[in-house]
Amino acid sequence: MQLPAATGDKIREAVEALDYRPHAQARRLSRGRSDTIGIVVPDISNPFFAVIAGEAERVATDAGLDLVIWSSRNLITRELACFDRLASGFIDGLILITNHEDDGRLAVAINRNKGRVVIVDEDVRGVHAPRFFVENEDGGYQATKHLIERGHRHILHIGGPSGVMSAIERAAGWKHALADASITPSANWQIFTEYEVGLATEAAAAIFRLSPRPTAVFAGSDAIALGVLTQARAQNVAIPADMSLAGFDGMPIVDLLGPPLTSIAQPIDVLGRLGAEQLIRMLNGAADSAAPIRLPVTLVVRGSVSAPSHRLGFASQTPIHRTGGMIPQSINQGE
Repeated sequence: MQLPAATGDKIREAVEALDYRPHAQARRLSRGRSDTIGIVVPDISNPFFAVIAGEAERVATDAGLDLVIWSSRNLITRELACFDRLASGFIDGLILITNHEDDGRLAVAINRNKGRVVIVDEDVRGVHAPRFFVENEDGGYQATKHLIERGHRHILHIGGPSGVMSAIERAAGWKHALADASITPSANWQIFTEYEVGLATEAAAAIFRLSPRPTAVFAGSDAIALGVLTQARAQNVAIPADMSLAGFDGMPIVDLLGPPLTSIAQPIDVLGRLGAEQLIRMLNGAADSAAPIRLPVTLVVRGSVSAPSHRLGFASQTPIHRTGGMIPQSINQGE
């Protein structure tokens, strides 16, 4: 029905006088959709998660959707709060990145929202949802095999939390490579810590109390590797002259370390892209899938690995000389 001209003029005058703007979110909700998806990450300041979120945002924008990013601080209570927003219709779907072992509550929340949740990077046991991971075990195997091929036999592994999928799988790759080389690790060749620089630095101190000290270390993330580098500098131990080191993540900043870090590179941006694309497909009516998709990883050789050192003394060089340059004081964690 067409409004009378006089009524239309009054409405336009009122709109101009009040500077009225339509509420986009309210209009979307009136259609039963928010046209918004969410992504929850353990730490928004972490460049690893920022790359994933940035790629997911690009995919969402191309599809005409908004993306909301929440930082959970790796706390399950904050993760569960994001599912409340999903239930209330504030978002249509959720990309979940968690970095701790589930106590069962996350699995319940995910299964309750079938077809609206995608899991990226780290698994949650007992869920039916699309999941995108990398080949963690293969990466652990590649890194350890590289150290063995350079002549190392005493290779310590310092990895992430003992109950987390990625840490379990990367440690399995380390053990597999040692077994293939007929190397039996001692119990003190493995250390569990967090995917965070500060805590990893504390845990890495144990490496330098061992006697004999390992000739090489495979770190389960680049952040953990930085903790080892920091402790090595404090102990006046040269990387790689006195001890070789390999990491896992392949963050661009590892090129800037002294020395540049040999690391297993993950396709981080692809994780974000595939997760967002799958979520959007499901929201548009496509079926979901519980079968995880694994992405390949690649060993990138840089300057932190060399043949084992047979020198008896280490005091003849300065810490800066011995570490191959200055080491940045901090780096955000990856996993």
